[in-house]
Amino acid sequence: MRSRKVSPIEQVAVHGLLIIWLLISVIPFVWMLSTSFKGPGEIFIFPPRWIPRNPTFNNYIDLFQNMNFGRPFLNSVIVSLSTTFLSVLVATMAGYGFAKFHFKNKNLLFLFILGTIMVPGQITMIPVFLLLSRLNLLNTYWGLILPAIANAFNIFFMRQYIMGVPDELIEAAKMDGAHEGWIFFRIILPLARPAMAAITIFTFTGSWNNFLWPLIIATDESMYTLPVAVSVLGGQYTENIAMQMAGSVIVILPLIIVFLFTQRYFIKGITFTGMKG
Repeated sequence: MRSRKVSPIEQVAVHGLLIIWLLISVIPFVWMLSTSFKGPGEIFIFPPRWIPRNPTFNNYIDLFQNMNFGRPFLNSVIVSLSTTFLSVLVATMAGYGFAKFHFKNKNLLFLFILGTIMVPGQITMIPVFLLLSRLNLLNTYWGLILPAIANAFNIFFMRQYIMGVPDELIEAAKMDGAHEGWIFFRIILPLARPAMAAITIFTFTGSWNNFLWPLIIATDESMYTLPVAVSVLGGQYTENIAMQMAGSVIVILPLIIVFLFTQRYFIKGITFTGMKG
């Protein structure tokens, strides 16, 4: 079938709608960044001043000096990086097993794992909290990391991608005497990098933005992560909008950096995984 040629008017209309949607999406972030550099007298000026007349870093300095924002930032980095690394590794191993290994009740077990996606996370929070309490893992990094390591969606995503890896590659490696560990780390991992980049972004973003679980498991302020710290900041400094915006910028900036470094693999992983049956 021949594709219909798009008229210039339709192209202008589509691009116009995309530009409008882009502005609607970007303007709040621009205002947040601009406000984080403003003094108290510039925040509520109307019409809004997008570029501060006297930009200042005092809001960021106050966050780290007076609010001790460095500790929540460090906690978020440790928890998010550890969770992402372990979750991606476990998902890739499990996806490889479900895609290329043959064992009894494999499909039934895989359907059971998929079924856990439909269970709201709030339902399992109390049992997991009680379990971690028995293990003395409250107010610890492991208490924040362990519940997020096994992710059913990540396992499904990696299984779908690895199913597209030719069996001939694995069989050829086995004929050359390669063991399963060598095959996984030297063949599967390099080929699965696009899919791993995709779930890396998903997992890191989810862990970095996670608010409810750190709020429950971390009763000590020294174990707060950034979302919890920003929430506390909003409660204590309700009138200091600029400081709240500075805290929000600190939360969002690492996510943008991660996406910029992995977007090429992310797009490739999403595209290829969607093509595999």
